[in-house]
Amino acid sequence: MARLAILEYPDKRLRLKAEPVEDVDDEIRGLVSDMLETMYAAAGIGLAATQVNVRKRLLVIDVSEARDEPHVLINPVIVHAQGKISSEEGCLSVPDVFDYVERAEQIRATYLDLDGRPAELEAEDLLAVCVQHEIDHLDGKLFVDYLSELKRQRLRKKALKKVRRSANEAPRQSISARLI
Repeated sequence: MARLAILEYPDKRLRLKAEPVEDVDDEIRGLVSDMLETMYAAAGIGLAATQVNVRKRLLVIDVSEARDEPHVLINPVIVHAQGKISSEEGCLSVPDVFDYVERAEQIRATYLDLDGRPAELEAEDLLAVCVQHEIDHLDGKLFVDYLSELKRQRLRKKALKKVRRSANEAPRQSISARLI
């Protein structure tokens, strides 16, 4: 298993739509393992393949307290949604930003499991919110898209400033290293 790099907003690759997984094979199962390790290491509760720069319709979620009940949804589709819930969301691709988003309170989703078999998930509350959030990623949508225009503009400026700052802070060689 390996930890993967998580893309951060405003990286344009986060806006790309994911392609369906054609075959659930060992490569996909390896990606799932890497994504779970990455999600747990980042203290997240969900991660979509697009967040680790893989354009596949695949997501992992674990909302359990003990962090021992992972859900893996391949080619997920929400087939039913009802009710409304407003809850505070955050995102591994938008660090340190939290805001309230309204989503369906209950959902039913179809997907493929790790053996490539069709499956169905009925979810409510936090699990339902998380599934919707991660499917948005697969469609090139971020939770910040639900925020007001003013909040999005502020967030984008802050994110671009962070990108510029990190680009200007390239590692410098010491004098002795330059002389060798």
